[in-house]
Amino acid sequence: MENVEVKDLLEAGVHFGHLTRKWDPNMAPYIYMERNGIHIINLYKTAAKISEASEALKKIAASGKKILFVATKKQAKDIVAEKAAAVNQPYITERWPGGMLTNFVTIRKAVKKMASIDRMKKDGTFNSLSKKERLQVDRQRAKLEKNLGSISDMTRLPGAIFVVDIKREHIAIKEAQKLNIPIFAMVDTNSDPRQVDFLIPSNDDASKSIDKVLGIVTSAIADGLAERKSERAEKDNQAAKAEAAPAPKAEPVVAAAAVQEEE
Repeated sequence: MENVEVKDLLEAGVHFGHLTRKWDPNMAPYIYMERNGIHIINLYKTAAKISEASEALKKIAASGKKILFVATKKQAKDIVAEKAAAVNQPYITERWPGGMLTNFVTIRKAVKKMASIDRMKKDGTFNSLSKKERLQVDRQRAKLEKNLGSISDMTRLPGAIFVVDIKREHIAIKEAQKLNIPIFAMVDTNSDPRQVDFLIPSNDDASKSIDKVLGIVTSAIADGLAERKSERAEKDNQAAKAEAAPAPKAEPVVAAAAVQEEE
């Protein structure tokens, strides 16, 4: 797991909060000072919270559950898509599809629709459609891909969600709360940290800051996945050994009986 250095967080500008007039008083424990009308976040507290969140995310990944990343703001989109995909986790970077968690069955239907279009293209059914129908199907596929492409492998509800900017992604937060799904988030000085289970007090507006924090947490997820892989390999190894072991020899009952007779 990556070590959290305050110096690195400082260089990435993780400490810059919002304008003081926009603050949420519940963030007071994580604010170090005010400078030029802007709140400065206490990076020692940030470092401790990142370590805590990373440890918990590592455990979730090691248990085989998925972590859904949510970030639809412009400066976070590409970073989240790249970092989440690198550790094979689902992500939402376009509009949050309402009911994504609370109405997961409907979302799964849409994902299945996408899969059935792909099958049509493979088995040639697609080519038998008229030009107009093909165009409609292609448009539908592109729309589904844009909204749901990154979650197409998510067959069950995630073990946790990780959010960048809880004010913007308030619908995702509400849905996760309703279902008791643990919420991890980068929380800036203008947001209420009480909505989150694992908060990381940080600048959620600058791409450098987002990149730094996500780099650390996804590295912890990668560790959790590696742990799971080696545990499974170990189990498979033991199972293979058990199968290959020779069966215990049967007791030579006849010989024993003969000895008794002689006596």
